[in-house]
Amino acid sequence: MARSPLTLAASVTSALPGIAVVGAGLLTEAAAGRYDSAVADLEDGRRVVVRAPADPAAAPELAAEARALRALTPGVRGLLPFRAPELLGEAGVGEARAIVVDFLPGYRVDAAHLPAGRGAATSIGEALAALHALPVSIARAEGLPARTAAQVRHDVERLIDRAQATRRAPADLIARWRTAAQTDRLWRFESAVVLGGAGAASFLFEDVGGAPTVTGLLDWHGLSVGDPATDLQWLSSAPAAAADVLESYTAHSHRAPDALVHERSRLYAELEFANWLLHGVDTGRDDIVDDAVHLLESLAAGVRGVPLLPDPSRGVDDALALLDRTPDASPAVVDTSMQTDAYDPDLLAQWVRGEPGDADAPADEPGTADAADAAPLFTDEPEASTAPIDISDLTAPTQATAGDQAPERREPDSPVDADAEADAAERASRAAFQRWTSSASE
Repeated sequence: MARSPLTLAASVTSALPGIAVVGAGLLTEAAAGRYDSAVADLEDGRRVVVRAPADPAAAPELAAEARALRALTPGVRGLLPFRAPELLGEAGVGEARAIVVDFLPGYRVDAAHLPAGRGAATSIGEALAALHALPVSIARAEGLPARTAAQVRHDVERLIDRAQATRRAPADLIARWRTAAQTDRLWRFESAVVLGGAGAASFLFEDVGGAPTVTGLLDWHGLSVGDPATDLQWLSSAPAAAADVLESYTAHSHRAPDALVHERSRLYAELEFANWLLHGVDTGRDDIVDDAVHLLESLAAGVRGVPLLPDPSRGVDDALALLDRTPDASPAVVDTSMQTDAYDPDLLAQWVRGEPGDADAPADEPGTADAADAAPLFTDEPEASTAPIDISDLTAPTQATAGDQAPERREPDSPVDADAEADAAERASRAAFQRWTSSASE
């Protein structure tokens, strides 16, 4: 039975002695019921989030989140252009352990509706570049996991072997993945500090200087040293923004060039289907196995004839052109290490079908990232929400909305000015976000 916000709020007083709670409300998250969460208002004006595992299986992940946030010292946080939640305290809730963090304001945008151009896409790329630029000693000093390129490659090979051993994965997919695993140039990357599988919902935006800007980053439980591509695999579900995110990420990265980071991220996204199959096998869930087989078969049909790796003899323009041929995808969830059991079958299905939007995962299957939507129970505060918003119908409007400026329309055969296109996309994004924030405060 889910804990009530009042029960969770009571744990805040244990975690923060001497601080009174003056209001509490439910905090819904896209975590498929893995956590009981609430938002609480304190007498000193602060708003905090309290989260406890809904079942014992979720406890290790919550403990990992607390451990990662402790590793983010003030000095480390000063290196980042965005905020991360601050761990304020921990307390017991029955036999479980709850954590209390500060509430970060902002809104989120679903990956499928991230617009191209300057703004949200470029800010995400810059944010990820800053994260991956952190000294690896930060994670190692806290004893967090660290994997080299060779170890990451070995984990991938082991996963492919296990998927093949089930005899349920399509042979052409196994061959596709094994070819990638055996291609040396794919694994020439420098390990970095990573979230271990960031998703679009990990980023919180605010309007800064007239453009949507990443001001907060959530989902730190996978903090480790590993492959930067694990934090980019969700781009398969952001067809409009993927190229701009990658371009911004590369432009702001001061690390050694990684020419095939996008291809590895694509591989990790596909391997989540294999992980889903193995999860069903390991838990003895025939329904999950059947679902995974169906998804794998659909994936095999969708990528047939589309190479995972660019031909090294092709030019850069040809390689980039391949991006337009890959099917739309939804992000794999939470943790892209090869040991994860965190999957959302509905999102995997959308990955194959190329359907936008979120889907609620079954109660026993973990979902993706937090989508904070606070509904106060005994305060007069307006509802707080950072849930993803759909701006697909606003990124290329056909007419101006009252109070907003519509981008200039061009005839199909008119020459396209790159800067004007970027400005138009930015204005559309900003207008959409302003409309959303205005409606949320009413």
